[in-house]
Amino acid sequence: MRTVFDATTINGMRLPNRLVRSATWEGLGDPDGRVNDGVLSIYRGLADGGVGLIITGYLAVRSDGRQHSTQLGADRDELIPGLAGLATAVHDHGGTVVGQIVHCGGQAVRAASGGQDPVAPSAVASPGYPEVPHKLSVASIRDLVACFAAAAGRLRTAGFDGVQLHGAHGYLLAQFLSPARNRRHDHYGGSLDNRIRFTCEVLEAVRAEVGPDWPVMIKLNGHDFLEGSTTERDSTHLAAALADAGIDAIEVSGGTGGSGKLGSARRHIETEHDEAYFLPQARAIREAAPGVPLILVGGMRSLEKMEAVLASGAADYFAMARPLIREPDLPARWASGDRRRAACVSCGGCFVPAARGEGIRCVNT
Repeated sequence: MRTVFDATTINGMRLPNRLVRSATWEGLGDPDGRVNDGVLSIYRGLADGGVGLIITGYLAVRSDGRQHSTQLGADRDELIPGLAGLATAVHDHGGTVVGQIVHCGGQAVRAASGGQDPVAPSAVASPGYPEVPHKLSVASIRDLVACFAAAAGRLRTAGFDGVQLHGAHGYLLAQFLSPARNRRHDHYGGSLDNRIRFTCEVLEAVRAEVGPDWPVMIKLNGHDFLEGSTTERDSTHLAAALADAGIDAIEVSGGTGGSGKLGSARRHIETEHDEAYFLPQARAIREAAPGVPLILVGGMRSLEKMEAVLASGAADYFAMARPLIREPDLPARWASGDRRRAACVSCGGCFVPAARGEGIRCVNT
């Protein structure tokens, strides 16, 4: 029988358990995207806490794709030493770390990118964001593909254990998939096969850059929970194509910054019934890509719920963000036999100090 504390591997990456720290914006990076001591402290604590895999907060692949002034970057070679320090900090404390890379597309913020205009597949505003982005030219799309590949290469050079493409939460890869935000009439828009093209090209370029023996993962929205936007029809088609192209794992999420109560960080996760709110989407993606390791995020708070999902075969790993902000040692607590549910009350208050540049932290402790 499979258990949450099984040791497993993903394309040679050895993991001591099935618990994953889902990518979480740290709110502490330097304005130029560099890692600093505050960032390193967060990752040392996570590694000490016993989580099987740490996925970093989103790392920008190009300067016009930044969303916060404290967002870390992987867009320039000069950032490699700081990234190497982060990887070393995790490894020295017994952890495993994957870097998540992103371009925020139409959800980028001008003030965080040195005044650059946001860009997107089409000149369509993203729900929850005020600016109408500029439509990407084909030449800029090709440059972005190369930027994703170069960022992944920098992470491998820096000693990371793998990379995760951010294809969820309304960022650029997700914008290409969404029929609401991709209104193009060339071979990057229109049909579903065209709308998945950019993500598939990014995966192909990243794989060519890092080679076959280094994990390349993706975080996908199963559903945007926005009228006219991505649903399981779209996400399962993309997942099947990525499986055929050799993706090493898929993390299933949902919602965007404009999805309201149906966004990715939902509140009031008070009982086991409230947990795993993206489970229906995970089941759909599991059916579309049955051979790919699947990570489920979204309100995971108890071992009992994880064990039930694992037994059902719907997911292989379980990702958490807010619970590990409050209790970075939660995996170690569970492994010791203390099976009490996570102490996180799902209030969302942890993002308030991060927005002030003070770093993400629980405000209830």
